[in-house]
Amino acid sequence: MNIKLKGNINSSVLVIGCFHGDEPQGKYLIEKYLALNPDTKLMFIPCLNKYGFEHNVRTNSNGVDLNRNFPTENWVLSQKDNFFGGNEPASEEETRFVIDTIEKHKPKLILTLHAPYKVVNYDGPAKNISEKLSEITGYPVEESIGYPTPGSFGTWAGTERKIPTVTLELDEECDVKELEDPVFEVFKLLENY
Repeated sequence: MNIKLKGNINSSVLVIGCFHGDEPQGKYLIEKYLALNPDTKLMFIPCLNKYGFEHNVRTNSNGVDLNRNFPTENWVLSQKDNFFGGNEPASEEETRFVIDTIEKHKPKLILTLHAPYKVVNYDGPAKNISEKLSEITGYPVEESIGYPTPGSFGTWAGTERKIPTVTLELDEECDVKELEDPVFEVFKLLENY
C-alpha cells in the first residue's frame, strides 16, 4: 500500500480524494491545489484507492468498495458487486489507514471528494459548513444521498463519531479543470476552519 498524508499533518481538517478509483476528480484537484499551495493548512489523502484509480474501477484490489467497509453499526455482509463491503468491517488496509489517521490526528472536519451527483452531502454536525460549500459550488445540500450506504465512511465518522463530515459530489461530465475554481475556493475556506 502506498497511501500518503500530504499537506499539514497537524491540520484540524482532513480532505480525502479517490475513495472510488473511477472518481479521479479528487486526486487531480488535491494534487493541483498542493502544487499551487505548498504551505497549505489542510491535511490531504490525495488518492485513497490507488489500485482503483490505476484500473479505473470503483473497488480496491480485493474488489471491496472502501466506502462500505467501515465498522459501522449498519455494516452488513453484502453480495460481491461494485458495492461489496468486504468479508468483515475494516478488512481493507486502506480503511484501516483512514481509521488510524483519524484516531491519531483527530480532525475537527473531514471533506471527501466524490462524483457524480453534484450535491453537498453531509453526516454528523456538518449542516452549517455544508451550506457554505453549497454557496461556493452551487450544488444543493442533501443530508441523505438517497439510497442505503451500509458501512459508509460518512456514517462511521460523521454519524457515529460526531465529526462533521462532508461529501462533495462533483460533476463528472465537465472537464475537471472547470472544477478547480470552486473546489479551490472550498479548500481556501477550510484553511480557516
